[in-house]
Amino acid sequence: MKRAVIITGPNFQDEEFTYPYYRLLEEGYKVDVATPDKVIVHGKYGVPAKPTKDTKDLRASDYDLVVLPGGFEAPDRLRIRKEVTSFVKEMYEGNKIVAAICHGPWICISAGIMKGKKATGYISIADDIRNAGATYLEEDVVVDGNLITAPHYRNNGDFMKAVIKAMKSKSG
Repeated sequence: MKRAVIITGPNFQDEEFTYPYYRLLEEGYKVDVATPDKVIVHGKYGVPAKPTKDTKDLRASDYDLVVLPGGFEAPDRLRIRKEVTSFVKEMYEGNKIVAAICHGPWICISAGIMKGKKATGYISIADDIRNAGATYLEEDVVVDGNLITAPHYRNNGDFMKAVIKAMKSKSG
C-alpha cells in the first residue's frame, strides 16, 4: 500500500487539501495528515484538517509521497519549522515524490531543494522560486524528477494526475 502525508497548517487553501486527500484515498493510498502539535487546523473557508500525525513525528521512511497545499499562511508558517523542511528535504533526497501547489513551493524553497529545478507556483511567489535558483514556468503543472508543482487549485486535476502517474511509474 502506498503511503502519503499531507502537511498543512492554519488557513490552508481548502481545495488544495481536500481534493488531493480524497483523490489519494480513491487510489487506495494510506493518507496521513500532519500539522504542528497535531492540532486540528481550518482552511480559509472553514474546512477542518484533522491530523493523524504531529509534524515532529514525521519520518521519510514511513512515506512514498508528501503533498504540500498552499493558501499562503499555512506554507509560510510551516516553512519556518525545521522538522517540516528537514522531512521534505529527506523525502526529496530519498527520491520520493514531493508535490507542492500554490504557495506550497515556499516549503520546498526553505528545504533547499529548488536549485536547478523547473517549477511553478502561485504567480506571487515566482520571484521566490527564481531567487531559490529554480526556473519558474507559467504552466498548469511542472514535473521535474520527483518534484511536482502547480500554481492554483484550478489545476488540481492536472496536479493530481501528474502525482498519481509519477507514483505509478515508481512502483513499476
